[in-house]
Amino acid sequence: MENFTPIPAAIGGAFIGLSAALLWLGNGRIAGISGIFGQLMPPARTVVWRFIFLAMLVLGAFLAAALLPGLDNKPATLVEAPKWFGGGTPLWIAVAGLLTGFGTKIGNGCTSGHGICGLARFSQRSLVAVAVFFVVAILTVTITGIV
Repeated sequence: MENFTPIPAAIGGAFIGLSAALLWLGNGRIAGISGIFGQLMPPARTVVWRFIFLAMLVLGAFLAAALLPGLDNKPATLVEAPKWFGGGTPLWIAVAGLLTGFGTKIGNGCTSGHGICGLARFSQRSLVAVAVFFVVAILTVTITGIV
C-alpha cells in the first residue's frame, strides 16, 4: 500500500460511474469495454458510438496524464515478467491478454461491465464474476509476487 491515493481514486471512480450512467441513460447500453470493442468487428450497425466511446476512453487517459502529472509519482512502465517465466515480458503480456480475452468472451463481460454496471444492477452473474476476478487477482499477486 505504498501508493495509497484515496482522493484521486474516488474522483476517478466517480467519473467512471458517471460515464457508465450517461451511456446507460443516453444510449441504453452497458459500459462494458470488451462488449463495446467486440462489436466493432465485424462492424455492426452501431459501430459509430462504439468507436467514439473507445477513442474518448483512450484520449481521456492521455489528457489526464498530460494535464494532471502529479497524480502518479513515476512514469508508466511495463511490469516485468516474473523471474521464473522464461518467455520474457512481451510473451507474458500476450498470454495475459489472450487469457483476458477468452475470459471476457466466456464470462459474457469484463471487469467494467460486471464490476461497475452489473453490480449496480444487482446482477447475480456479475456478483459471481467479480468475486472470481478478485480471488484470481489475489492468487496471481501471491504466486507471482508482482504488485
